[in-house]
Amino acid sequence: MPAAALISALARSLLAGEPDVDGLHARAVRTLGHPWRWLHPLAERYAAAFGDGAGVRPRHRDVVLFLRRDEGFSRAQAKYGRRIEIAEWLAEPPRMQPAAVARDWKIPAIESVGDLAGWLSVTTDELEWFADLKALGNKLRNLKLHHYHYDIRGKRSGGVRLIEIPKPRIKQLQRRILHGILDAAPAHSAAHGFANGRSIATFAAPHTGKAAVLRLDLEDFFPAFPAARVQALFRTLGYPEQVADRLGGICTNAVAREVWKLRPPEIGAREWDAARILYAPPHLPQGAPTSPALANLTAYRLDCRLSGLARSAGAVYTRYADDLAFSGGDEFARVVERFQAHAAAVALEEGYGVNHHKTRIMLQGVRQQVAGVVVNQKVNLRRRDLEKLEATLTNCVRFGPQGQNREAVADFRAHLEGRVGFVRMVNPLQGERMRALLEEIRWDQAAG
Repeated sequence: MPAAALISALARSLLAGEPDVDGLHARAVRTLGHPWRWLHPLAERYAAAFGDGAGVRPRHRDVVLFLRRDEGFSRAQAKYGRRIEIAEWLAEPPRMQPAAVARDWKIPAIESVGDLAGWLSVTTDELEWFADLKALGNKLRNLKLHHYHYDIRGKRSGGVRLIEIPKPRIKQLQRRILHGILDAAPAHSAAHGFANGRSIATFAAPHTGKAAVLRLDLEDFFPAFPAARVQALFRTLGYPEQVADRLGGICTNAVAREVWKLRPPEIGAREWDAARILYAPPHLPQGAPTSPALANLTAYRLDCRLSGLARSAGAVYTRYADDLAFSGGDEFARVVERFQAHAAAVALEEGYGVNHHKTRIMLQGVRQQVAGVVVNQKVNLRRRDLEKLEATLTNCVRFGPQGQNREAVADFRAHLEGRVGFVRMVNPLQGERMRALLEEIRWDQAAG
């Protein structure tokens, strides 16, 4: 029996089988037509590498590579190679195979590329164009043919912030995926950003009145999620490889070289080149409606590990997008510096960099602040920020908004509404007072 045919047959049987060892073993026996003694240990090793404990459904090529590298399988080939035959080639069509955690989620069954095109109400050619698995769009010089608009800005702390704004057609597909699939998959309980029923206030609340608060910041949050991880997530939800690849393709983007031709003078050449390299591979685009939910789901393992690490140190952990917060009592305060190194190492192992310049250890007696929210005694905002916003609103009421937009914000009204909404979320009483001031402003007096 040629080794390539044997490996291909076994790979298909393992991928099609149940994730438990007995199911994997039974399917392998059916494929080979004989209960070889080495098959059960092989199924155990496969389950350890790719089962529910790993949380990710593998690709066919990953299973083939696993079999080629497995020492037990190599020994069986060498010893029994001439006697091993393929009794039955699996001819079953691809089917939904969700991981154990996802089996009760109400996710639509989409088992072929044609089914996915129909579910998205596009042709199969349009599906391939929007998924762009061969990155052909990245090579087009005409930006009008691309699926995104781009807004490039310099960060105050240095570096480049790139907002990738999906055009109407692909945005419609992303919203369909968001509401039809991703909304049915709950985020980890520690994730508070972009999660229904949670907010920046619920993110900060567990850290009030603690002896020590540790704040970490993840670097380049959305670009840190490559397309391969997003596609792996869709396979874990149960989608066959061909379907998962296209779902992931629609939800990720590789920024074309043409976007980086003209560097704004306020951004340095080194930061510009670093951003060009960072955004070149397919990644979650900041600006797509699916990106926040996909980031939360893809970071599930990170949240699990950091939650467990926090519990072992007598602390609690929450995350709001790229802001990580840990807090605890006197026991945690004694080990917080060592804990910081362990937490950063976990993030690095999971594929996320930590911006050490923004790391803060805050003990009682100093302002303890996470994501702009003060947590010393209760969840609140800095008094100086509240007083400054209230003064701005009051001056807008008294003198009109024309002269109050000192930072030349493009949409000053929306800017103030957003800031007032943020205050209402954290401090409802003060927020309502500021909302009343906002409603008194006569915007017809504004010059623009």
